[in-house]
Amino acid sequence: MGKLFGTDGVRGIANEELTPELAFRLGRCGAAVLAEGRGGARVVVGRDTRVSGDMLEAALVAGICSVGGRALKVGIMPTPAVAWLTRTLGADAGVVISASHNPVADNGIKFFSSTGFKLPDSLEEEIERLVLKERDDLPRPTGTAVGRVEVVEAAEQYITHVCSTAPQGLRGLKVVLDVAHGAAYEVAPEVFQRLGAEVFVLNNAPDGTNINVGCGSTCPQALAEAVREFRAHVGLAFDGDADRVIAVDAEGQVVDGDAIMAILALHFHQQGRLPGGRVVVTVMSNYGLHQVLTGAGLVVHQTQVGDRYVLEEMLRTGAALGGEQSGHIILLEHNTTGDGLITGVQLLQVMVARGATLRELAEVLPRLPQVLVNVPVEDKERAMNDPQLLAEIAAAREQLANRGRVLVRPSGTEPLLRLMAEGPDEEELRAILERLEQSVRRLGSKEVMTGD
Repeated sequence: MGKLFGTDGVRGIANEELTPELAFRLGRCGAAVLAEGRGGARVVVGRDTRVSGDMLEAALVAGICSVGGRALKVGIMPTPAVAWLTRTLGADAGVVISASHNPVADNGIKFFSSTGFKLPDSLEEEIERLVLKERDDLPRPTGTAVGRVEVVEAAEQYITHVCSTAPQGLRGLKVVLDVAHGAAYEVAPEVFQRLGAEVFVLNNAPDGTNINVGCGSTCPQALAEAVREFRAHVGLAFDGDADRVIAVDAEGQVVDGDAIMAILALHFHQQGRLPGGRVVVTVMSNYGLHQVLTGAGLVVHQTQVGDRYVLEEMLRTGAALGGEQSGHIILLEHNTTGDGLITGVQLLQVMVARGATLRELAEVLPRLPQVLVNVPVEDKERAMNDPQLLAEIAAAREQLANRGRVLVRPSGTEPLLRLMAEGPDEEELRAILERLEQSVRRLGSKEVMTGD
């Protein structure tokens, strides 16, 4: 990737790294590239609830209009809704302003093509080349040729689409939703209410500063307590832009993305909805997921961490289901990117169809203990090539040979190394990670615990 685009668009601290000047350039250059020479690109623009969203949206939209483009503003909207609306509205591109599950100070700008998929590397590189170019020779139309802004009330279209994926409805289910003070704070409750569920909502009062704070998919503890308090059948926790979801069963036990994929894969396979019996997972998925899927006769494809890589492998293999342990799950039957609302609806549809509790469904997934530690580093590339660390990783893998595995990888969005050990003995795993952590600390870091 280049200097600006990472695995999930352009990210940074708003008004420090991701400045309005950069947002303007991204809007201007992105609209020019994605118009494909036709001029006047129509670009759907949505955002989450961060306080910096107004500033970045204004700059981005100005950039789009400066090259004669038309900005279709859909307001606060989940990332997957922007992807779906881009196709539905026949736009040339879509842009979402969000940093997903990250803290409020962060923000990001992510583009979708006219098909609703994330941009291929070649287009991101072309946009980046123009943004970083010293001389701006892009068009500057004047008079009536200047671009315009159109406010589009699109929430109803997306809500209707999500509801259409659940023909059986959700009547009889009592559901608690944690919307993380984020982009789904209005649409998520409406979806589940229309489908007939009795709905209780947590963290649905965004003030621009409280997105993801102690809530949402990275912090499901309060949801678990609420599920028990309301005696609900299930709880669903979304992240700030609602592209991922984590579930909680009636006893308050967390059901993560691996378990959700196992439940959906087995059900879809029985219904003939998995082309080629293929499912795409990442290297972070628990080995138990591989066991249950292959045991059911499914073909498992594995990628590095990141929804971009999951999607690429899905498109390459023709798989219809893929995802990550974090709850970012792609169901190509219904959308072109991870969609927390659709995933949650589909999970509850399986409960209705099977007449089973979520806990009963989740029991299909046998798990090996998995221990994770995140360690900050100044230079991820140097750390990953350190001879002593590589030797200790090799020794750890040898220790767990044929019994488990060790994975060390750089974070795609933060200055961290992510250490993971998986095997039958959790105490042994923690001892292994402690040795690896000490080796990383030798490079000048201190341990922190944080989400991807």
